[in-house]
Amino acid sequence: MNSDSLVITREQLREMKNHAESLAPLEACGLLAGKNDRVEKVILVRNQAESPVRFVMNPRDQLKAFDWIDSNGLDLLAIFHSHPAGLETASPTDIAEAAYDVVHLILSRNERGWKARGFWIERGDSVEVSIKIVE
Repeated sequence: MNSDSLVITREQLREMKNHAESLAPLEACGLLAGKNDRVEKVILVRNQAESPVRFVMNPRDQLKAFDWIDSNGLDLLAIFHSHPAGLETASPTDIAEAAYDVVHLILSRNERGWKARGFWIERGDSVEVSIKIVE
C-alpha cells in the first residue's frame, strides 16, 4: 500500500510537536492510527534509544499501541518521530530501518519551531507525501 497523503488535525499536530519539544534534544516517536489516510489517534511511544539522532520504539509500548489500534478497528497509518537537530528529511538510518509500509512523518526543528513532513519509504528510497492539516 502506498499513500500519497496523510490528513491530520491541528490538534494532533500540536500534540506531536509538544511531545517532540518535551523530549528535545532527544528524538521523540509514536504511531498514528486512523482510516483512509485520516488520522484519528496519536499514540505516543517511548524512545528506548534515548538518543538525539535515533529512535527505537519501546517494544512493550509499541505492542500495547498495536493492540489498541486493532481493538478500535483502526489501521496503522503512520509512524512519527522527531529530528531535534533539524534534518527535514528521512535520514539514511530512517530509510534503512523502516519496517512498516506506512507514512513516516518527521518533525524537524529550526529557529521558527517544528515543521512536519511526510515520506513513503520503500526499497531504500523515500518519496515525500502530502501532509494535509485540517481543523
